[in-house]
Amino acid sequence: MIEVLKVKTKSDLNKFIKFPFELYKNDPCWVPPLISDQKIFFDPKKNPYFKHSEVQLFLAYKADKLVGRISAQTNKNHNNVHKDKVGFFGFFECIDDQQVADALFDAARNWLKEKDLNIMRGPASFSVNDECGLLMDNFALSPVVMMTYNPQYYLKIFDNYGLEKAMDLLAYNAKVKPPPPRLKKLANKIEKRGQFTVRNLKTKNKKRLRKDIEKIFSIYEEAWSNNWGYVPMSAEEFDLLVDSLLPIILPEMIFIAEIEDEAVGLLVTIPDYNFVLKKMKGRMLPLGWLKFLLNKNRIPRLRVVIMGVLDEFKGRGIDVVMYCKIHEVAGKYKNKFKEAEFSWILESNSMMNKIAHTLEAEVYKTYRMFDIKI
Repeated sequence: MIEVLKVKTKSDLNKFIKFPFELYKNDPCWVPPLISDQKIFFDPKKNPYFKHSEVQLFLAYKADKLVGRISAQTNKNHNNVHKDKVGFFGFFECIDDQQVADALFDAARNWLKEKDLNIMRGPASFSVNDECGLLMDNFALSPVVMMTYNPQYYLKIFDNYGLEKAMDLLAYNAKVKPPPPRLKKLANKIEKRGQFTVRNLKTKNKKRLRKDIEKIFSIYEEAWSNNWGYVPMSAEEFDLLVDSLLPIILPEMIFIAEIEDEAVGLLVTIPDYNFVLKKMKGRMLPLGWLKFLLNKNRIPRLRVVIMGVLDEFKGRGIDVVMYCKIHEVAGKYKNKFKEAEFSWILESNSMMNKIAHTLEAEVYKTYRMFDIKI
């Protein structure tokens, strides 16, 4: 008999957080999250997502054994922007058992139905601004930082339940090397025109850093506002994201394009700290901090997380200049980065996909968002 129960207590939440550690214990590709970070993320007092939307976590038991988990969440910001009635599911983890999976999906779906929603979309944890999408291929590789991972049998489970493709999110892989000569020549020509400047993030002066972060937020909000699935972040949500990223960013790998001190473009690249997290096994103590210090300068990969230019300034080559700069900086950095992942890019974003190909990057992973009627 399969029983799906709501998470109600701290004990339930601990089980929810720790279940993947059991499920993936023999999978060398899985990257364990920091348990302390997960506890903050699921705390309504600390995660501002709970201020505008509702979340319900579920645990599945079979013969009194924990065999799966899922979240169901509303997203009022999404529905206000898109004028629809979409609810979301996420944090899906399950043994290879269709009945267990069906029971979990049904629990999330029924909860969303009670909220008067008519589409269930996911996986999203909790929104497209967080980790989202089901890995569809290349299961022999670990995910990069803030990207998802799942067993291959999830594809069968999702399909059998009747979940249908909503959108594919593409991840590109590129070697860190000097930009192609023709692209570098073009970038130099564009820069010499002097129509805009590109600089690094300023972190030494806290007041200047705050101002730069505000610029990043404004570009992110405006540049992505017309994209499929776009969900505006509240200022508090953005601050939480910034707080989590500041300890791991490399300022020289974050670029802001400006015209007369107005921010018009942005490129954010971060080291793939999953390389370190895998060694920490989900815990900072007792020795996780030491593993972090020993390995943080050995990270071989980067992830280009954000690249955007405001609509009215597109077509000026700002994106080309920023991409050339990140390749140059990464190639000369004291820790020799070997590869970079550009992720994720909507399959429908023809301009960004074209730029990735121009940089000799290739799609090597596909993540999928699914819909099902409630």
